[in-house]
Amino acid sequence: MSSPVSQIPARDGNITSVPSAAVALTEERKGLTKKEIAADHPTWCPGCGDFSVLALYFKLIEKRKLWHEKITTVAGIGCSSRFPYFVQAHGAHYIHGRALPFASGISLSRPDLHVFVFGGDGDAFSIGGNHFNHTARKNIKLTYVVMDNWVYGLTKKQTSPTSPLGFKSKTDLWGAVDYPINPMKQAISAGATFVARTTHTNPNHVLQMMEAAMDHDGFSFIECLSECVEFYEGAFDASNPRKGGQFTQVPTEHDVTDEMAAYKLADQPFPGNFGIFYKVNKATKNAKEAEINKSYMDKVKGLKDWEILKKNFDRMK
Repeated sequence: MSSPVSQIPARDGNITSVPSAAVALTEERKGLTKKEIAADHPTWCPGCGDFSVLALYFKLIEKRKLWHEKITTVAGIGCSSRFPYFVQAHGAHYIHGRALPFASGISLSRPDLHVFVFGGDGDAFSIGGNHFNHTARKNIKLTYVVMDNWVYGLTKKQTSPTSPLGFKSKTDLWGAVDYPINPMKQAISAGATFVARTTHTNPNHVLQMMEAAMDHDGFSFIECLSECVEFYEGAFDASNPRKGGQFTQVPTEHDVTDEMAAYKLADQPFPGNFGIFYKVNKATKNAKEAEINKSYMDKVKGLKDWEILKKNFDRMK
């Protein structure tokens, strides 16, 4: 006697029949524990803010009951970009500044995954600044978490794109004279459809922002203040209530769909506000390319591979 079957949607949108027993087995799978997710022991300096972000990423995976084959962690180069080494799942430690185009390819080819990209202010806004702008404007579905510490930490204290005026480093012994980038203003103006800000000293808020970003259908960007205790200690004390600072959340009356209001909010002097500045729904590149692929596949429906190839060659004659 044949076993009963269930109809489930496949990745390509078609309906696939599988044994009901297999479906039941899949539904019974439990979410991973932190012990099952963690890989190598983190090698950051004691007290680094990146520890907090990693712990919250683990908590997000646990809370959302993601399995190993559904976790995708990508990073570039820098202290924060060591993330993939510490997560026991699929991921890539990619080239300096090129994490976003690599992650874009994953997102476009695997719509069943939600890709998380982690980077620092140098990786994101210096060598990778152009990729940040283009990924934002294309609205590719992925989440980019930038741990901003206002300094190049891995290479031992050089001025970064977000270092404030007057910051003394190995590259600016006299103090930084170049105006720093405002990540929030850049993300909004570049076309990101989800822009949020948080800090490693508020773990609950970090998790809230990660969850909201993961649920967003489009390019979601989170700037997370992450203190470098070795080369820029105390940089974010003004945003830490435990050190006499203020953690001011985005006003409840703020309209997250108002681009100009979000831009003005992002222009507030440090420490500014924390929370979701901007969030709108726009068609993603993922959805647009899926439509293009479908339209072209419909034109060759029923043809064998060699017939499609011959048709293309005939067109070039």
